Amino acid sequence: MRLLYTTAIHAYTFFIRCAAGAGVSKAKKWVAGRRRWRDKLPVNPDNRKTAWFHCASLGEFEQGRPVMEAFKEKHPGYRIVLTFFSPSGYEVRKEYSGVDAVAYLPPDTPRNANRFIRQIQPDIAFFVKYEFWFNYLHALKSHNTPVYLVSGVFRKQQHFFRWYGGWFRKQLEAFDKFFVQNTASRNLVEEIYPGKALITGDTRFDRVYAIARQTEPFPAVEAFKDGRMLFIAGSTWPAGEAVILPSLLKHVKAGNIKLVIAPHEVGEQRIQTLMQKLPEEAVRYSKAGDDFPQRHILVVDSIGILSHLYQYADIAYIGGGFGVGIHNTLEAATFGVPVIFGPNYHKFQEAQDLIDEKAAFPMATSEAFSKIMAALVTDYSKRSDAGKRAHTFVSRNKGGTALILDSIIVR
Repeated sequence: MRLLYTTAIHAYTFFIRCAAGAGVSKAKKWVAGRRRWRDKLPVNPDNRKTAWFHCASLGEFEQGRPVMEAFKEKHPGYRIVLTFFSPSGYEVRKEYSGVDAVAYLPPDTPRNANRFIRQIQPDIAFFVKYEFWFNYLHALKSHNTPVYLVSGVFRKQQHFFRWYGGWFRKQLEAFDKFFVQNTASRNLVEEIYPGKALITGDTRFDRVYAIARQTEPFPAVEAFKDGRMLFIAGSTWPAGEAVILPSLLKHVKAGNIKLVIAPHEVGEQRIQTLMQKLPEEAVRYSKAGDDFPQRHILVVDSIGILSHLYQYADIAYIGGGFGVGIHNTLEAATFGVPVIFGPNYHKFQEAQDLIDEKAAFPMATSEAFSKIMAALVTDYSKRSDAGKRAHTFVSRNKGGTALILDSIIVR
């Protein structure tokens, strides 16, 4: 079975290379970032102990980040190596100063896995949420390296729990502990490996709670808001924009709100396309000027600031719900902001919990979005109550990072 799995990895890598050859931007970055990967890995001249954290992309990084930072503070003698699978994570965080080195994870073949482990020599390893690379897990187990899963989520539909999943279940034996988000995940793991699962929740709660306590001011956005009700549409994609923009532009025109749109991708072509859908008065964040208080629509064309901008929001829409899944709802919720998102939220426990708390409002059509907007914009008590519930929810669920750090074995 391992041979079949490795063959699939080779096939996947081949198709990514084909896509890169065809000019697909993300695939080109994926391939280029892994070229001569051994030469790019960090050296360890002082022979320091090493903690390896692996994240698929940016969302998983935000879950792993609190643990990385807390680990570094508690164990300052360790160096930390951070790897990404996706360019969307690596490109944004390749200069992250909280670790000693950032790199791409080489394709999961036995040869790559063994070379990688021998070169960085991890004394402890953390995989975040969904990352299960079985040749790497096998190599780590061969080196007797403790391995932990952070903010894991398991579902019955995963191959681990299917009739054909015996080999995959066996690979999970490499993990010393599964730090999972909910009871359902713990129960699934405990059926296979009793005593190995611990509910620690989603470590993003710790991250967003810290952001709210340490946030920095953004004078340009504060000037733009100018004391008015502010709606932030964060991490948006074209499919979601098509649903929400008609209603939002009506509210802007009526003077009910000011609008900030922060698209998930901020390449020049994407920004230009979005600007063409907006009235001429719309302005880009990079063009901040003295006329900001007179503007009514602001497009954020830079990365890394959205989580801080939510401090100015009165209502937020979180993008991704008309695609593979919503982005980070907690970044807005921690500031006491009610959130709205599209229909593809069911794989995200925090989204369902926010709905149950009456702090979030899912929708699937422009009509449904308009009704939610009408209620939140005109009813202060409803908007305020939802925001308070959102903030309380985040505060109540923080603390997972400390529980993880108390539960790991550090040699």
